[in-house]
Amino acid sequence: MKAFNLKNADALVSPTTTVFWFRRDLRLSDNAGMYHALQENKNVLPLFIFDTEILGKLEDKKDSRVTFIHQSLRSLKSQLEEIGSSLLVFHGNPREFFKIISPKAVYTNHDYEPYALQRDQDINAILVQRGSTLKIFKDHVIFECNEILKDDGKPYTVFTPYCRKWKSKCTKFHLKNYPTEKYFAHLKQVDPIPFPSLKDIGFEKSEITFPNRIVSKSIVEHYDKTRNFPAIQGTTQLSVHIRFGTISIRKLARLAIQQNEVWLNELIWRDFYHMILWHFPHVETKAFKPAYDRIAWRNDPEEFNAWCEGRTGYPIVDAGMRELNATGFMHNRVRMIVASFLTKHLLIDWRWGEAYFAQKLLDYDLAANNGGWQWASGAGCDAAPYFRIFNPKLQTEKFDPQLSYINKWVPEHNNPEYPAPIVDHKYARDRALRIYKQALG
Repeated sequence: MKAFNLKNADALVSPTTTVFWFRRDLRLSDNAGMYHALQENKNVLPLFIFDTEILGKLEDKKDSRVTFIHQSLRSLKSQLEEIGSSLLVFHGNPREFFKIISPKAVYTNHDYEPYALQRDQDINAILVQRGSTLKIFKDHVIFECNEILKDDGKPYTVFTPYCRKWKSKCTKFHLKNYPTEKYFAHLKQVDPIPFPSLKDIGFEKSEITFPNRIVSKSIVEHYDKTRNFPAIQGTTQLSVHIRFGTISIRKLARLAIQQNEVWLNELIWRDFYHMILWHFPHVETKAFKPAYDRIAWRNDPEEFNAWCEGRTGYPIVDAGMRELNATGFMHNRVRMIVASFLTKHLLIDWRWGEAYFAQKLLDYDLAANNGGWQWASGAGCDAAPYFRIFNPKLQTEKFDPQLSYINKWVPEHNNPEYPAPIVDHKYARDRALRIYKQALG
């Protein structure tokens, strides 16, 4: 069945209907915006829009994230139909959709990326003209962009003091569950609405296996001891579920506070990077620290391709890139290693690496991806100096001493056909320090 036809919009979305618009929150339980929509209204119709402004920029028609979203929506639709409602799915420009309906109101949850902020501003203007309104709630983070500020009202630009303030302000109120199920009777009762196939929206099914949504309390409990070793299951691999909201961030934060402060810090990094992107939108395309835009990047296309394909001659780097290409996932310690290697060893602009990760990462999030890449290159809001350059050999000895991770992804690393290192570490380190120093004066 194809996506909902705009010609039928008036019949399904009448002036007595309230719309709840799913975006980065693909779940029914503990959903802030949905809770408020159901508590304050009756006849609430759930909506999802496959935004062609976003999908049109995806080159890979087997993009794993589109498959993940599609599967998550199918599950949501099934849950809704068990309680007599359904899910309306539109494929197109959201602005066009809202121009032809006149709902009582539209409820949704905040999205903090620059495109989303402009889109929501446009749509609110459209709805106001049609006698409706857009109501937006906090759901994707624990603290929104203006909720954790310095005493002088300015945003933090270093993580550690931000983290301390975050923890001092966080209470049970900020972590409360939103019991949407109490108000399911307020959902609009409708027959099942046609649901588009991946082909209908111009995509094909990805073969990537998605990590499950189960929270391993054992992994969380031991996270501080296991998180840096890519050969073992020492991280939760919940990042894709956090990214698309198939699990509640409040649920995870409650568990983190009880069990492991190091894991809690990782969740706080998310809030921090969303805050940075909101207060300093120039970071989407420019360095957080302007001086770093003066770096004379080499940007060698052949070396970049070797990095992308896992052919650098540095096994830990190549293992990470091959894992990314095959699974859409890369262990966080290895993300730091490969990012440092690209920007420092090869002197390739961090934006090149960020864009490649944006194509491949199943858990791609603009704020976190941008923040991580700027951190690795030294250009971001990090107190560490630019001369932090990871040594791939020492990182391997420390975090993959048995070469288990490397043997899995680069089994030929000891064979003659494996390429020689693309650049000598000492030479590359000295060159990076020289080029950075010249740029930064």
